Amino acid sequence: MLQTFDERNRNLIININGELIHRDKAGISPFDSVVQGGDGVWEGLRLYDGRIFKLVEHLQRLQGSAKALAFSQVPEIDYFIDEIRKTLDANEMRDGVHVRLTLTRGVKLTSGMDPRLNQAGPTLIVLPEWKQPVYDTAGLTFMTSSIRRFPPDCLDPKIHHNNLLQSIMAKIEANAAGADSALMLDREGFIAEANGTHVFVVQHGCVFTSAADACPEGITRDTVLEICQQNGFPVHVGRISTTDAYRAEEMFCTGTMGELAAVTRLDGRTIGTGEPGPITKALSDLYSEETGRSGYQIIS
Repeated sequence: MLQTFDERNRNLIININGELIHRDKAGISPFDSVVQGGDGVWEGLRLYDGRIFKLVEHLQRLQGSAKALAFSQVPEIDYFIDEIRKTLDANEMRDGVHVRLTLTRGVKLTSGMDPRLNQAGPTLIVLPEWKQPVYDTAGLTFMTSSIRRFPPDCLDPKIHHNNLLQSIMAKIEANAAGADSALMLDREGFIAEANGTHVFVVQHGCVFTSAADACPEGITRDTVLEICQQNGFPVHVGRISTTDAYRAEEMFCTGTMGELAAVTRLDGRTIGTGEPGPITKALSDLYSEETGRSGYQIIS
């Protein structure tokens, strides 16, 4: 899952607070909250033929996270849409694009963690890239990380914040183990998610996934659950363990960055047949159909 450079991204135009600027000249203040303490919220969006899939849902989650962090100002959805559209137009982008949207608390008067030091803000960063889904759909290898996901009483995962050190530390372990991604558990040892994706397992034709207790409320995760319900795939949301994954018939992960991808090895065990399973393939096809016919028309 190591991404490679796309030459089309060499001259990207980035949007920072409405200013369009070349990627090599873009920058934010060292006094910005996201630099000082990871004090920001973010979303990943994907552009399909001029439409951004689940755009409003993503923006509502962004607003909700900013409100939970007590940002003094939270922009309206129309503001985000206008700035995203302006940035895509500047790059002549229409399809095969991933957009990283970041909203920070803003700029501080002086270094420090106290939000009262923020006298200017928020800061909006719109970063679009030419980027196809990044997961290897032929089958991924996962390993179980020693890094645990926080529960709501430590840091509520419903806040989609920029402090991603847990994920980074778990990915370091996965890299060292030669795995594509790290499976992360909650404090009680049940599966939460992977370091950058949500996780599903299939057993006896039923699709299982963890409750959103120690993992974010995933937009792609929710879409997959909706697709299952609409197409007659039994679903169970609740606690699942690594043993459930080891003996599963299929396993797959989901996320905006890479859509759906099969997980065929976990902790040295082969999952199912070691190939993407029929339900994984069916759900992937149904997800592609959904993204192909729906979404917010942002580029005409």
